[in-house]
Amino acid sequence: MKNFAVLAVSVAAMTFPGFANAQAKPEDVIKYRQSVFKVMAWNFGAMAAMAKGETPYNKDAFARHAANVEFVSRLAIEGFSAGTDKGDTKAKPEVWSKMDDFKAKMGKMNDEAAKLSQLAKSGGFDEIKKQFGTTGASCKACHDDYKNK
Repeated sequence: MKNFAVLAVSVAAMTFPGFANAQAKPEDVIKYRQSVFKVMAWNFGAMAAMAKGETPYNKDAFARHAANVEFVSRLAIEGFSAGTDKGDTKAKPEVWSKMDDFKAKMGKMNDEAAKLSQLAKSGGFDEIKKQFGTTGASCKACHDDYKNK
């Protein structure tokens, strides 16, 4: 069940090439975007629980969650096509008016997620926790500037 959400997003992305593009209905693109972020949040939550000591650290599970975040994070940008600024969304208008900055922050988050995924496979827990914090901060940078609470 853990990887089912990632699998579902992956299958949708492969089954409907160009799904989250300008030709799709804006409300469908918004749903796609929200689904990607829900998968990311679920995986981040599992890793956060381990990093905080709320659940026992499991290296294999942490690495799996980190790999999921790395993969799914790269799908998110497709959910911000033209016309998806209105509707059931918490995205601020600045996403579209400052798209270059937004894309740069998304790219930084993708890079940090990739570092976390790699480190989770072979690093020590203290190193992994530090990179988890850095990856989370890169996510927060977009939330601070581009997401309504």
